[in-house]
Amino acid sequence: MNLKKLISIMFLYAMTSSVWGEPVTLNPDAPQRYEVVRDDTLWDIAGRFLRDPWRWPDIWQVNQQINNPHLIYPGDIIFLSYRENGDPVLELQRGLPSYKMSPAVRTSKLEKAIPTIPIDAIQQFLLHPRVVSKETLDNAPYVVAGTEERLILGAGDEIYVRGLSKSAIIRYGIYRGGEVYRDPDHPSKILGYEALFIADANIQRFGDPAILSIQNSTREILVGDRLLPTSDLEFEQHFLPHASPTPVEGKIIAVIDGVSQIGQYQAVALNLGVEDGMEKGTVLAVYQAGRVVRDPISRLPEDKVRLPDERAGVIMVFRAFNHISYGLMMGAERAIHVYDVVRNP
Repeated sequence: MNLKKLISIMFLYAMTSSVWGEPVTLNPDAPQRYEVVRDDTLWDIAGRFLRDPWRWPDIWQVNQQINNPHLIYPGDIIFLSYRENGDPVLELQRGLPSYKMSPAVRTSKLEKAIPTIPIDAIQQFLLHPRVVSKETLDNAPYVVAGTEERLILGAGDEIYVRGLSKSAIIRYGIYRGGEVYRDPDHPSKILGYEALFIADANIQRFGDPAILSIQNSTREILVGDRLLPTSDLEFEQHFLPHASPTPVEGKIIAVIDGVSQIGQYQAVALNLGVEDGMEKGTVLAVYQAGRVVRDPISRLPEDKVRLPDERAGVIMVFRAFNHISYGLMMGAERAIHVYDVVRNP
């Protein structure tokens, strides 16, 4: 991410902060300094200082004397200080003091910058497409058989595939149709189709059918599984969290692992997408839908009341499609379920 883009995004943060207006709140036990260590994430570090970790860009003081001050490395020191008006500021000091040594000159290569969030939790979603149209899957090349007449195929096996045209593409991903994503408020409205990644495969011989070798697999390959072209992707590890500058409201429509109760670092699907203003780094608060309970005092036997929605956690969007986005649950304050509401934090 270049400096010009970072400055533009930071300007967006400033606009967002002014829209929602609430000042940044420090944790009561916020440290005065913290030394970054390997396996840290920026979100975790910000959580040591701030009640809402995603708001760290609001108080980040860029040190122009440091190359790439938006990236943080193990060994860096994060300082908490205050402006003259009392507003908190987070500042960065990089590395140790340098001393001139003759005649040799020693150089030290910086370690890899720490990510914003745990990349292992979302890597598969960044490398492989997960939401497609029905037409894309129906028209994609498909597995017709294994070369060894096996019923269960996996890494190291070869497969016959129909529908591949001879082209420069030699690497494919094998996918299977998964969940149909529907708008919970309008069940007849289909938002997209989940494409479950099964394996990588390389072309061995073009033809009808073509022969491909399976390089790795997350589950067994079946006849009828579809193929989509893949490429060597370099995905972004450094997200800049921010609220949407306009009010948004949606719902959690699925949990990727298929469990009913959602915990920290689980990926979820939302019925909000690019057309709703979602982008990488958008932060949303999750609200547990209020229960409907009977009023025990009322004399009316069917008198019921709906309890208010309660804030239950925070999600950060890491990939957005037209009508759907994937988010990572960054913090859960209470039980979270499918169909809970998401809004601006």
